[in-house]
Amino acid sequence: MFKRYVAIGDSTTEGLDDPDGNGGYRGWADRLAGHVAAAYPGLEYANLAVRGRMTREILDEQFPAALGLEPDLVTAVAGMNDLLRPRFDARAIVADIEHMHAAFIDAGATVATFTLPAPGPGMPLARLISPRVERFNRALRASARRTGACVLDLGAMPSASDPRLWSADKLHANSAGHERISRGLAWVLDLPGADEAWREPLPPVPRTPWLEAVTADLAWARTHLVPWIGRRVRGESSGDGLVAKRPVPLPVSVD
Repeated sequence: MFKRYVAIGDSTTEGLDDPDGNGGYRGWADRLAGHVAAAYPGLEYANLAVRGRMTREILDEQFPAALGLEPDLVTAVAGMNDLLRPRFDARAIVADIEHMHAAFIDAGATVATFTLPAPGPGMPLARLISPRVERFNRALRASARRTGACVLDLGAMPSASDPRLWSADKLHANSAGHERISRGLAWVLDLPGADEAWREPLPPVPRTPWLEAVTADLAWARTHLVPWIGRRVRGESSGDGLVAKRPVPLPVSVD
């Protein structure tokens, strides 16, 4: 039985791109909190995640506060923002993640996380990112074996890379993707009523004509890649000036 759930991480844990209908974002962590609350009424939930945060920033900024909240369930997901930087050391990044996981587990919490899905066929940077994702996922799986953290292995599931589960920026899940992740985590945590329906692939679709695919890639670069590079050049982050959307544990209403 879980009484207090705390989520830490970056934009995926914050909930981009899963609109909540009120100008903010919902996301898999909010959805998972709903699944947990349905099984264990009275659950309190806090979400300390902030978009743009790298693993070391999560360790320094969110981890101490999360530990102080004394949760009995934690999701600690990080690594994507590190993966997109010029220098990427999978083992060093996972060492920071393992430090957090081990501390939560030593404090009596159940910890859940997930590996990163392989870049889908519509991801223009797939050739660059894929080897990094594979190294990170191998290190994270090995870490979980050492700590006992629960892992939803999205990296081993081809269906998790389906472009129809991802938003226009190709880095964040859309609402359907967030819901699948939440149900996958509910299954990994063995929540009452959880099943494996989230694994089922979407129906096949015709292959995109090459000209249409190239046009889409150029539009993606103009809309998403160029602004991201601009922020890097200026030393800015998408999370600058933002704070956690749910910094204190509050009761979860089951809708």
